[in-house]
Amino acid sequence: QVQLVESGGGLVQAGGSLRLFCAAPGDIGGTNAMGWYRQLPGEQREFVAYYAWGGRTDYADSVAGRFTISGGDADNTVILQMNSLRTEDTGVYYCNAGRVVGRAPYRPADYWGQGTQVTVSS
Repeated sequence: QVQLVESGGGLVQAGGSLRLFCAAPGDIGGTNAMGWYRQLPGEQREFVAYYAWGGRTDYADSVAGRFTISGGDADNTVILQMNSLRTEDTGVYYCNAGRVVGRAPYRPADYWGQGTQVTVSS
């Protein structure tokens, strides 16, 4: 089972910034992108952003303009820079390896990180 490795997260005050980092253990067959999901308290896991090898990115409306995703194509890494954090961003953030085809939405494959807690205080 391929396990993605995450780091970052933690506690920050509203308006502050955090950075999440994720690394895949080499190339993962059938994938051409990496993304971030989050699970807010009492809710289902939701898409946050993706980075496709070559540079294409996309964001959920709730984070667009505040979060920036970037990637290292050569070493299968992805970084999520989170600025202007809000209390409603509090949750567990998960890294994923998946696939993007044309203009279709990101399709997560069954490769996940262990999750990292992000807590934004008021």
